[in-house]
Amino acid sequence: MDHNSTESPLNPLPAIVWVLVLPMIAMELVLNLGGAGLVGGPQAIGWRLQAMERFALFPELLRYQWQTGGLPYPDLARLVSYPLVHGTFTHALFSVVLVMALGKMVGEIFRWWAVLVVVFGAAIAGGLAYGLLVPGLKSPLIGAHPSVYGLIGAFTFLLWVNLARSGANKFRAFSLIGFLLFFQLVFGVLFGGTWECFVLSFAVSPGGWSRVMDKLRHR
Repeated sequence: MDHNSTESPLNPLPAIVWVLVLPMIAMELVLNLGGAGLVGGPQAIGWRLQAMERFALFPELLRYQWQTGGLPYPDLARLVSYPLVHGTFTHALFSVVLVMALGKMVGEIFRWWAVLVVVFGAAIAGGLAYGLLVPGLKSPLIGAHPSVYGLIGAFTFLLWVNLARSGANKFRAFSLIGFLLFFQLVFGVLFGGTWECFVLSFAVSPGGWSRVMDKLRHR
């Protein structure tokens, strides 16, 4: 039996996926160590709350910014910073695992900048939907789940293109996509990003809309 000693036992992740998950891993590691009293002293127990106050998206603040044309401008960064902070270790773990799994599948097809557009586009769309479309919300938005829904939207797009290219029955293709989108809508209605990133994938995928249409013509 021929063994390749240089072959990695793990499937390598695209570099852009590591760029996305390492800050989340580092943040959760620091917050957990602080919460356990292993670093930072007694005051470190409150680090998670402080991180939420600094990075989370507050609906009332976003509504105020909508009325003032964006003021205070520095707080607009919360639209892309809230995915860094999670409520618990389990919350962070699920986010990291999902970003790594979906990011690998999407990142192996999309260019690095397209992955960033999908991830941050979903975070921004999710934050705006959460803060502006749901009246009366006061709880801050944290966690990378909106970005995960964006990656699900991009993966759904890739699945759609692959089914079209393979000549699969169109009803099977649309029923499968409809099934995925239905559950994405149910779980992502408060976060947004899924539908937007499915549509956005037409623009940022390799070859864009013209390549998709060319594949459909040659079914």
